[in-house]
Amino acid sequence: MQDPQVFIGQMNQLCIEMTATRRQKAGKRIRKKVLRLMKKLMVKVARHAAVHRELLRNRREETRFTGNEAAQIIGRIESVLEQLPRAVYQAHERIIGERQVPNRAKILSFYEKDIHVIVRGKAEAEAEFGNTLLLGEQAEGIIVDWQLYREKAPSDSQLLKQSLERMDTDYHCRPESVTGDRGFDSAANRRYLKKQGIENNICPRSVRQLQETMQQASFTENQKRRGQTEGRIGILKNRFLGNPLKSKGFASRQMSVAWAVLSHNLWVLARLPRAEKQNHLQAA
Repeated sequence: MQDPQVFIGQMNQLCIEMTATRRQKAGKRIRKKVLRLMKKLMVKVARHAAVHRELLRNRREETRFTGNEAAQIIGRIESVLEQLPRAVYQAHERIIGERQVPNRAKILSFYEKDIHVIVRGKAEAEAEFGNTLLLGEQAEGIIVDWQLYREKAPSDSQLLKQSLERMDTDYHCRPESVTGDRGFDSAANRRYLKKQGIENNICPRSVRQLQETMQQASFTENQKRRGQTEGRIGILKNRFLGNPLKSKGFASRQMSVAWAVLSHNLWVLARLPRAEKQNHLQAA
């Protein structure tokens, strides 16, 4: 058997060739050719994996692995081998057959079952893969609500009411005002906020309504403050969670987010007295 690194190198080279086909005139034909080479290599890799699995199963005593460690490795090999035909079919449908594969039928990861396609529509990331995380912060930057969604998350407009209800349950109160981007705007949310007596500073979807609300000092001030939320997300992700998040399994990811939010909030609270002192000195 060849060293596994040889197979990894060969597959990486084919991936690079696949990516480069976008800039070639006969890109579609070359992509199909590269995929056929990938499938051929995958058959060889799968055959080697099956042999290694049987060797480990029958001659584990000759290795340094305990019974539990060997069972874990065998389980991972079998999990990938079981999913491999479906993954190959998925690639065949998309590239050879030139047919769209529904998101619900796609394998996004051999190892993580609870991740989804998240359409962001941004220049640097049209779509990403993972779990949706909702964060809500108050004026000083303390995260007062968060939710990591195991299933595919509802639209932003449906998340607002759920968030406010969680805050009511956790803190026995609701905020005086709510600010968000246009994704959270809907007629139902506007009615709900009005009924609850909460000031609505969510950016309207309608251009005409946006022009009208831009004349309100409270709205513009809160929207300026909302711009800092992107920075808050970056701080939590890069400084407290880790980028990428290395926790495996949804339960572990959820626990990591909980600890990250707690650590972040303690960090913010510890900095508040110093910030107040600096503001006092500047005012004096």
